[in-house]
Amino acid sequence: MVIREIAILGSGSWGTALAVHLARIGHTVRVWSIEAPIVAEMRERRANAVYLPDIVLPPEVLPTTDLAAAVNGVSMVVLAVPSHVMRSVVRAVQPQLGRDTILVSVAKGLELDTLDRMSQVLHQETLGTHPVVVVSGPSFAIEVARELPTAVSVASDDLAAAGRVQEEFRGKFFRLYTTTDVAGVEIGGALKNVIAIAAGVAEGLGLGHNAQAALITRGLVEISRLAIAEGGRRETLAGLTGLGDLILTCTGPYSRNRHVGIELAHGRPLEGILAGMKMVAEGVKTTGAALALGARHGVELPITAQMAAVIAGDTTPADALAELMLRPQRIEADAG
Repeated sequence: MVIREIAILGSGSWGTALAVHLARIGHTVRVWSIEAPIVAEMRERRANAVYLPDIVLPPEVLPTTDLAAAVNGVSMVVLAVPSHVMRSVVRAVQPQLGRDTILVSVAKGLELDTLDRMSQVLHQETLGTHPVVVVSGPSFAIEVARELPTAVSVASDDLAAAGRVQEEFRGKFFRLYTTTDVAGVEIGGALKNVIAIAAGVAEGLGLGHNAQAALITRGLVEISRLAIAEGGRRETLAGLTGLGDLILTCTGPYSRNRHVGIELAHGRPLEGILAGMKMVAEGVKTTGAALALGARHGVELPITAQMAAVIAGDTTPADALAELMLRPQRIEADAG
């Protein structure tokens, strides 16, 4: 059965881009946001100038501030809210969900208090009564909205639900690959933001392409360690949601986390950087959570540790990267 109506919770750049994409391929999309001025603008001007300027919303995109109305009767709900509010949003919407509603997380981060991944949060808050699917991969929102070719991963323990998402999201410019490795996909999507901050620092300090390549490569090792500790598979991190997303976020011009790193390298205080950004840089919050999760598993995360120190103001960007270069040398394939 084709799903005609889909709800998207969250009107940021990614939620809006997905709404535009899904509407273009034949769905009616209800977009919920707590931000009333943005909803009003989306209704009246058919645009989201704050998060996705210059993109016209198709008539099939229906913005609303009414959460119950957004999800009433739909069989697929996409959660495109920041990771730090995911639990509260799911808790609020859970009583409104239909019996067989598929929940699709497109958030990239870890919950700060529990260190849970987003799929774990969804399962907990719905008591495991709904299929949970994760969509992640190298995908700048503006390029999806502009119909530039994009490929992502679709992960779930429920292959039937993953297949439904794959079929309903598929478009001429949007391709999806399914996997059962939820942990690998989510850790890849979360930690690449941390490594992107480090890559931005290296770029901002003018350290050259060699340093960038080293950070990306060793960053992938770091991500893989934690993913495997969480039950993920190494080969997943060599795919779209690992290597693919890492390259994009570390080098792409639309990367918020790379921007944070560049500005930190230029000496700007973190508070000022974040205050000047419209969208959330998930890596800032994820850094501390990732470090704590690594400690829980006994996994060493040297790049993450240095970025946590920079973000906390305990070291300078230049000293952090120098510390990484002066760590004891070892065999490349060694676990450390």
